[in-house]
Amino acid sequence: MSVYRRGSVVRGLFYPFSHQECAEKIDYCVSSEINVEGVTFKAGIVPHAGWDFSGPTAGKVFAAIKKHGNPKTFILFGASHGYFGPPALMAEGFWETPFGDIEIDASVSARLLEQVDGLKENASAHDGEHSIEVQIPFIKRLFPKARIAPILTPAHESASALGKAVADVVRDDNSVVAIGSADLSHYGPRFGFAPKGTGRQALEWVRNTNDKRVVDLAVEMKADVIVAEARDRHNTCGAGAISALVAFAGTSGARSGVLLEYTTSHDVRPFGEPVDFVGYAGIVY
Repeated sequence: MSVYRRGSVVRGLFYPFSHQECAEKIDYCVSSEINVEGVTFKAGIVPHAGWDFSGPTAGKVFAAIKKHGNPKTFILFGASHGYFGPPALMAEGFWETPFGDIEIDASVSARLLEQVDGLKENASAHDGEHSIEVQIPFIKRLFPKARIAPILTPAHESASALGKAVADVVRDDNSVVAIGSADLSHYGPRFGFAPKGTGRQALEWVRNTNDKRVVDLAVEMKADVIVAEARDRHNTCGAGAISALVAFAGTSGARSGVLLEYTTSHDVRPFGEPVDFVGYAGIVY
């Protein structure tokens, strides 16, 4: 029986193709000083756009985790852009990265499948999805011996229950960290969402009102209302992943999140007046 190997589908598009370019880009993305001392992080939220836009924001989260620990397993709650079934776990095999394959933690996955209601083994659900893939090279580069348990997490109301149940399974294992992959508002005519028109006033509304609402909910750990918030305000691509991650963090003992960075694609590349742009947040627990 052949071992399942999930190949890269956005390598060379969302992140560099070559080993060397990928290494240089990650090293740049994690180079910022992280001023959060005396804690051990159990979870984090990262964006999943192309690295040129959101890589440094994601990098701050991975750098914080690296600075304060050396996890052996990462549970990854990923946003779903086209899969709408039950939460889907890739339970065994390998995932390709520019630094070599990273192994699925089959032991943790087996426990999750046995103990978490509603979680299904479905490797093929991950095949065309980039939300988890863009995080994998960071993990392989910074934590070369770590394994992963990737869970595609659609924006269902049950996502917070999933996160709690997953945390219960690994509650006593301090070597496990969870990551939730999600972007924030996709604003502008290109995305069919522009209630404040375009220009500077639209950008400020997204920053200070629309995205702030869901960032505050995530930092304040209100997991149960994040999916409804995203549905009503169109301010999250990956609400299920955030909801599950926040619930995981709370069940694991976190009391609040720390926002390391909020930015938008326009802030990263401010060409002309703001028209179409996406919000990104990096949060640790």
